[in-house]
Amino acid sequence: MSRADEGGADDRGRFLAAARELAPRVATVADLNDRDRRVTPEVAAAIADRGLFRLLVPRSLGGGEIDWIEYLSIVRTFAEADGSTGWCINQNNVYATVSASMPVETAREIWGNPRAVVTNGPPAFAEAVPEENGYRLTGRWNFSSGFRHATWLAAATPVRRPEHDDGDGEIRTMLLPKQEATPVDVWEVGGLRGTGSFSFRVEDLFVPAVRTFVPETPHEEGPIYVIPMSLLFAAGFATVALGVARSGLDAAIELATVKRTDLGLLADSQITQREIGRAEAVYRSARAFLMEAVSAVWESACSTRSLSVEDRVRLRLAATHAIHMAAGVVDIAYTLCGSDAIFTDNPIQRRFQDVHAITQQSQGRLVHYDSAGQFFLGSEPKGAF
Repeated sequence: MSRADEGGADDRGRFLAAARELAPRVATVADLNDRDRRVTPEVAAAIADRGLFRLLVPRSLGGGEIDWIEYLSIVRTFAEADGSTGWCINQNNVYATVSASMPVETAREIWGNPRAVVTNGPPAFAEAVPEENGYRLTGRWNFSSGFRHATWLAAATPVRRPEHDDGDGEIRTMLLPKQEATPVDVWEVGGLRGTGSFSFRVEDLFVPAVRTFVPETPHEEGPIYVIPMSLLFAAGFATVALGVARSGLDAAIELATVKRTDLGLLADSQITQREIGRAEAVYRSARAFLMEAVSAVWESACSTRSLSVEDRVRLRLAATHAIHMAAGVVDIAYTLCGSDAIFTDNPIQRRFQDVHAITQQSQGRLVHYDSAGQFFLGSEPKGAF
């Protein structure tokens, strides 16, 4: 029995049931999330209270450490209700797997609070200078999804030691209570606005050494910690894209059953019928390929605690492909909606913006196809997989 199967029958499915219970509530505030550029505080609190921001935190720290397939079902459930909420669910949960790779005492300080949420982002510029019992930190970090409901910030930072003017190559993550940093509101974007992916900065801030770490080999044995974080992000964000595509296509189908043109009901048009059929085929095939690759990785992680290069490459390929196919599905739905699609009160408008924002994120880079091509051509693949 794997760690993913432990916990008793009463525990299995509990989190997915909670997500399905919350999803209609999330859908009703999706436009508000988009307008205010945040997951509404009441919904974020409800998600936290049900443990849905700690799904991949080890059980030893009070987390869910749930089955990965169930986890992706939860991501999809939220993404179909609101792309931004689905994005935050994946971002905040996947980053929380670092709890299995940092000193246990540090992890307990953070995730000992059941409402803890850690957000992170790449540095625009940053340096940490060692001093007694800690580091002096200065820098700015961008794209911190879920910043406005987060409680802690993770700032990956190059360490500069006096004896090495150019740094010694160490990248150390600094953990800060959110109130110790200054938010930088640059999140004026077209899609995924509800993620509130603000930047943050600090100037000459002392960070105790016990709140810093360099990721180590996970000290937890659960299979989820065998999977590289880059692939957890890839599969999760591909699932978000597919969730957005599903809700966008459903919106177009609903519109087609009521909208009339000069030629009659939109749903009776052969062009509409063909495009809906084509979109369903694209969506279902992309989802099937993603789940095939996910299932292969999860089976290997559970049974052998190791992943082959082929497992990794196929998952990277499936995730990238799913993101771009999801955008294609939404494009079909957007076109079918005609002039109605350009209005902000049309459900397809936000889906169109959200899914194209996902294609621009690192998980959607076309270079991932190159890595897969290198592998299938017999070369050593390069890339983040």
